[in-house]
Amino acid sequence: MIHYMTSNGLGNAWVGNEIRVVKKASLPVVLHALWRADSTFFSSSDMVQAERETRVLYPLHAWNTFVSVLQAPFVFRGRFLSAAWNALTGPRESLTVRVKTIWHFLVACHWARTLRGEQISLIHSQWIHSGGTVAMYGAWLLGASFSFTGHAADLFRERCALRDKIARARFIICISEFHRQFFLSEGARPEQLAIAYCGIDSSHFSPRSAPRAAGSRPRILSSGRLVEKKGFLDLVDACKELRDRGLDFECVIAGSGPGESGLRERIRLHGLEDRVVVTGQPLLQEKLPEVMHDADVYCLACIRASDGDIDGLPQMLMEAMACGLPVVSTRLVGIPDLVVHEQTGLLAEPNDARGLADCLQRLLQDAELSRSLARAGRDHVLQSFDLTTCLDPLIQRFRAALHESP
Repeated sequence: MIHYMTSNGLGNAWVGNEIRVVKKASLPVVLHALWRADSTFFSSSDMVQAERETRVLYPLHAWNTFVSVLQAPFVFRGRFLSAAWNALTGPRESLTVRVKTIWHFLVACHWARTLRGEQISLIHSQWIHSGGTVAMYGAWLLGASFSFTGHAADLFRERCALRDKIARARFIICISEFHRQFFLSEGARPEQLAIAYCGIDSSHFSPRSAPRAAGSRPRILSSGRLVEKKGFLDLVDACKELRDRGLDFECVIAGSGPGESGLRERIRLHGLEDRVVVTGQPLLQEKLPEVMHDADVYCLACIRASDGDIDGLPQMLMEAMACGLPVVSTRLVGIPDLVVHEQTGLLAEPNDARGLADCLQRLLQDAELSRSLARAGRDHVLQSFDLTTCLDPLIQRFRAALHESP
């Protein structure tokens, strides 16, 4: 059995997509989450069932956790001693990280106790910060294999005992060439690493069958959680630049989140209320094609947030490209694997609103360039980022773990 640890289960769209592929491959998998998701991006019956079956760790039952920690030295014996010694003395990024590591070791003692007697071929963590620490120590205590997929904030802003996790991993899934090089620089062995892009089910996405209504304003679309790392403020600044250059357009920013009020204030300050709309509502996965088909250009102006948060390889870009939209994004982390500048889309530098405006202007004014990039972008997604093939390296390693387990 594959035990698959996440932060909040199907509260992340990628987790749902990956779990679907794993189950479609007839691999036995149990989904775990530190927290129950406040909401999910799915409404289909299979995902509703998967959410219902997710094993959620928090909130912890205080007495049961206390009992688990007391019993752990006797239940796990030498493995408890070695894991505890690592939590207490292993190299850590800061004192705060040390404290968090010790806490997550104690949580892992309880989690591992609940898994005793179950079939465990591999414990895999999607993201490698808090949930990854619990997964690593849980696997250590149970004598099970451990693996993980690293993304962005978990590797940078919330990095925790990363070198220990790399050293203990049976394998590491890299979501881009950037990530592969990063893990090598942190001490990973080449044979540990496999690139498996965070892809999409392209069968759900297709180009629109007819052009938008004649005479309608060209529409720029952006979407995602309204947080700093998505670069929505830079997009609004780029829209001001486009307006000042005399271009006719409208921009829709679809999503919700804590940055909504600041975003609306930036729109007001620039006098863009008649050009830029913020929906304030999250997009369901099943509704994405409909929204994409009502746009002419897709833009995701990702940046490194002031707190270090960052996107690894945004799924929304893939979905837009699969829907036949020409895309504009930024040169950051794994994005250039997907958006190859001048070939499958256009790239600006992060935090460069004028450069972003230059890219958007080219697509708004050059219909042939837009069509060419849209075709090439969709072909690139179908070839390299489709879920039917892009997760093959992960599936192969899951199969090997299942085959080798007793």
